[in-house]
Amino acid sequence: MPERIAVAVSGGGDSMALLHVAYEVLHGTDKVLEAVTVDHGLRSDSADEARAVAAYCEGLGINHAILRWDDWDGRGNVMDAARRARIRLIGAWAKGRGIGGVLLGHTADDIAETFLMRLARKSGLDGLAAMDVQFERDGMRWARPLWQQSRADLRNYLRRHEVPWIDDPTNEDDRFDRARTRKALSALTELGIGVEELFHSADALRGARSALTHYTSEAARAHVTIDGGDVLIPRRSRPPIHPEIINRLLVAGLRWVGRGDYPPRWSALVELSAGLSLVGKHTLAGCLVTERDGVIRISREWNAVRATTCPTTGVWDGRWAVDGPHAPGLEVRALGEAVRDCPDWRDTGRPRDSLLSSPAIWDKETLIAAPLAGFNPEWSVRIVADFMSFLHSH
Repeated sequence: MPERIAVAVSGGGDSMALLHVAYEVLHGTDKVLEAVTVDHGLRSDSADEARAVAAYCEGLGINHAILRWDDWDGRGNVMDAARRARIRLIGAWAKGRGIGGVLLGHTADDIAETFLMRLARKSGLDGLAAMDVQFERDGMRWARPLWQQSRADLRNYLRRHEVPWIDDPTNEDDRFDRARTRKALSALTELGIGVEELFHSADALRGARSALTHYTSEAARAHVTIDGGDVLIPRRSRPPIHPEIINRLLVAGLRWVGRGDYPPRWSALVELSAGLSLVGKHTLAGCLVTERDGVIRISREWNAVRATTCPTTGVWDGRWAVDGPHAPGLEVRALGEAVRDCPDWRDTGRPRDSLLSSPAIWDKETLIAAPLAGFNPEWSVRIVADFMSFLHSH
């Protein structure tokens, strides 16, 4: 167990129960417990609720921080954006505090509700499987210690210990999927399909997902090749790779190369398969996917990184670090059509389309180096994001 532990607390019943349990377990030990609340600013009462959590923590002698989310651009699914912002903000805060792990208050009810929501979206095994009990993201460890507890049991715990909590009104707002799902779950309970039944199904699928992830990782180590940032997956091998494993390798490759937070939808993967069968080429999720002689190659799509830049001391496109004689004014951009200025690019054996999106060093409009195209050996590039990690992220 880490020396310093944090609890993410919204003020709702689940997270307040987790905070109180953590306090009861760790109080009087040599462990340091802290708490953090993210004020999303999406409701007029959110600031008051965050301050109420802070006051409760002060009464227990727990250090508490309030983080504010103020960089949403107003596009996309607000609830999904808020979830990702919480993880990002809390993770950065925790690392800055020297905290070794963060506890989240997800319950069996959350798992059951998520199962139903994803069933409505035609999710497969990965989407229907229960969320991981422990995971690591951006260098921080996270855990869900209440994953087997019901929301009703936690409310009873709060009442027994006279712990206050706040009911989020959005949980009753039919504009949000989870609110509608909770009402549907109440109706399904009359048919014998309740939280407990859905929870056990989701947990069983989590075990199946774990097994498939294991065998996908074995196949990746044995058969997948990384060539200049491209992922190469053979369709034919000895022993043969099961089509489901190939599909999982393909999805992992798309996410790794395309820097996607989520895997592509099933319908998009069907279109990809059709495109490869018909013309041997298809674009998806910021990637160019080609197939030749039974080998699938996943490359970065040039248009997806055409405007992506960073200093030569930074990480380009989330994957690439550059080594060489750094100097002010130099930046990393995609090589693009300047591949024609690299006389030895064909000697690399890499497809031209792959090199178009490869990292190159520029001084304004002057090409300084293109390591993957064999231009200027003073510079080199290396990948800093592990492909294998994308096989284990859900």
